[in-house]
Amino acid sequence: MASLTLKNIEKIYPGNVHAVRDFSIDIKDKEFIILVGPSGCGKSTLLRMIAGLEEISKGEMHIGDRMVNHLPPKDRDIAMVFQNYALYPHMTVYKNLAFALELKKYPKEEINKKVMEAAKILDIEHLLERKPRALSGGQRQRVALGRAMVRNPAVFLLDEPLSNLDAKLRAAMRTEIAKLHQKLETTFVYVTHDQVEAMTMGDRIVVMKDGVIQQIDTPQNLYDMPANMFVAGFIGSPQMNFFDTVLLKDKVGYKFKIGESVFRIPKSRLGTVNLTDYVDTEIVLGIRPEDIYEAVMEEKNYIDCKVDVRENMGSEIYMYVTCKDKKFTARLGTDTAAQTGGLIRIKFDLSKIHLFDKKTEKSILA
Repeated sequence: MASLTLKNIEKIYPGNVHAVRDFSIDIKDKEFIILVGPSGCGKSTLLRMIAGLEEISKGEMHIGDRMVNHLPPKDRDIAMVFQNYALYPHMTVYKNLAFALELKKYPKEEINKKVMEAAKILDIEHLLERKPRALSGGQRQRVALGRAMVRNPAVFLLDEPLSNLDAKLRAAMRTEIAKLHQKLETTFVYVTHDQVEAMTMGDRIVVMKDGVIQQIDTPQNLYDMPANMFVAGFIGSPQMNFFDTVLLKDKVGYKFKIGESVFRIPKSRLGTVNLTDYVDTEIVLGIRPEDIYEAVMEEKNYIDCKVDVRENMGSEIYMYVTCKDKKFTARLGTDTAAQTGGLIRIKFDLSKIHLFDKKTEKSILA
C-alpha cells in the first residue's frame, strides 16, 4: 500500500496546450480520492500521468517514497481499470484474471489462489469459464476490477469505469466499488464526470476545470462551502441557482432585494466575514433548489413567481419558475398545488444562501 504525492504537475502538449496546470495534492495511504469535472478538464490526462501512460511535462510525482516521473508503468506498482474495461476477448474470465500474473512468472498455485480469492470477493466464481462476449456490462466491470485486484497494487486507478452501464447498474456498482475499497484497504484514485458518483464514493473530491484545481475537500464541505461559482454549480443536482443582486446595508445589517421584496442576511450566515467593501455593488447570490420553499399566506418577504415547468419526480417536485425576470429551480414536496402556467409564492432559507464576488466568482462567505 502507498501514499501518492503530486507536486506542481503540468501536462503541456505541442502548441503550448496546457491540459493540466500546477496540480498538487497529497493522497494518503488507503484514501479514496475522486477527480471530477466536465469533459476536457484534464482529469483523465492526470490519471494517465499517474499510470505512466503520459509523460509529465513539469513537476514531481511520488508513489510512497519513490519518485516515479520516469518509471515505466510496469514498475509503478499501480493497476488501472479503463472505461471500456479492455478485456481480452479471446480469453476466458479466468485467463483474463490470471494473465498479468502469468507474465510475471508467478507459480501456478499462487495464480490460482489469487484468481479464486478475487473471484469470490467479486462474486464471479460462476463466470470463470465464460468469455467476455457472454458477460453483461456489470459482469465485465467486475472482471476488470478483478484483473486489477489480483496484482495487489499499491494504487488503484479507475477511469470512468461506470460510464457504460445503465443507471440502475451504475448505482449498484458504486456501492460495490466502495465496499471493495474497504476490503482491500488500498489507495484509490477514481475519475468521473458524474458528481453523484463523486459525492457518494470519495473520502475527498478534487474538482477540476480547464486543467486547474478549483477545490479539494470532503463531499459535504464541497456542497456546503463551495470555494467559487464553478464548484457551487457543478456539485449538486439540480444545480445551484445564481442571480445578480446588489448588496445593501442599513442600521440593522446586510440585505438584498428582488423586485420590491427585501431579504435580510442573517448574522449567523455571515459569521465574522466583513462585507463592507461589497456594499452598494453587484454581487452574485446563490441558493440551492432545496433551500427554496413555498411560502404560506402569513409569511413576509416572499416573491410571486410564474411556474414555467413542473416536473414530478415521484418523491419530490422540481419547479422551474420565473420571478421578476429571474429564473429559479426549486425542489418542493409533492403536496404543492402549483401547476405549469400558474403562480407560486416562494421564500428562501436565508441561512443557506451563498454570496460570490461577481468579477472573481470566488465565495465571499468562505
